Amino acid sequence: MTTDRSLLPPFGRTLCAMITPFTEDGALDPGGAARLADHLVARGCDGLVLSGTTGESPTTTDAEKATLVRAVREAVGDRAAIVAGVGTADTRHTVELARAAEKAGADGLLVVAPYYSRPPQDALEAHFRQVADASGLPLMLYDIPARTGTRIEPGTVLRLAEHPRIVAVKDCSHDLLGIQKVLSRTKLAYYAGCDEHNLALYAIGAAGYVSTVANAAPARLRRVLDAFDAGDTAGAARLQQRATPLIERMMAAGLPGTVTAKALLTALGLPAGPVRPPLRPAGRDAADGLLAAYEELLGS
Repeated sequence: MTTDRSLLPPFGRTLCAMITPFTEDGALDPGGAARLADHLVARGCDGLVLSGTTGESPTTTDAEKATLVRAVREAVGDRAAIVAGVGTADTRHTVELARAAEKAGADGLLVVAPYYSRPPQDALEAHFRQVADASGLPLMLYDIPARTGTRIEPGTVLRLAEHPRIVAVKDCSHDLLGIQKVLSRTKLAYYAGCDEHNLALYAIGAAGYVSTVANAAPARLRRVLDAFDAGDTAGAARLQQRATPLIERMMAAGLPGTVTAKALLTALGLPAGPVRPPLRPAGRDAADGLLAAYEELLGS
């Protein structure tokens, strides 16, 4: 039996954590962003998450972030949701970015836990509430303690779920029990933030994924969820397994996902450009390995 999830996800099921294309001299490439966004949506992405980690948000300016939202909005119209990454280590700055994203045309906000300062849970909760109160947009919490140094504890998520504009979570906590606890007690839409968890979390009630690998293989990843929704759970598992070599190459081979995604997109002739320092581009061996894994997936 096919499961009807149409009312569950606030931003769709299949979201891409889109890279931010740059020109060869490192400037923002709004035209390239528009072309890439159109390409991704045409191949099955319900939503695009801009200016996240994969989008190199630490090295793009506030003005560039707003320009990026406007360019992508114009390119995709209402065919896909646009979620703007606005999280910083500073609550005031995050509020400013939230308001700018709303003005630029975003449909939602991605807000990561403030990094480096490691606020306690009560301060973390206050931060998210202040950002949620700052605009009229729905908000997706981003829990990735390996990068921020601070976990959004399940108890904190349960309290934040009471806020009418906090509607979703992008999860990179690797805490399956904590996820199930929140899913069982709230209506929050959970999105897998680690591609190896896309099917596993979907199977226990998640809304879908926010995927870096979707920059390169959007249609292949979508097929996993489509198979599961059609009742073909064994087929969904096979499709997820077939994607594993590419997921490993892109996400677990020692290079940041931004670097691997841009290397592969460049090899495929799609807009990407260089990464900004302190990141460095992938070497030839890494780029060749990525392309080989991609071609293996398409041939399977």
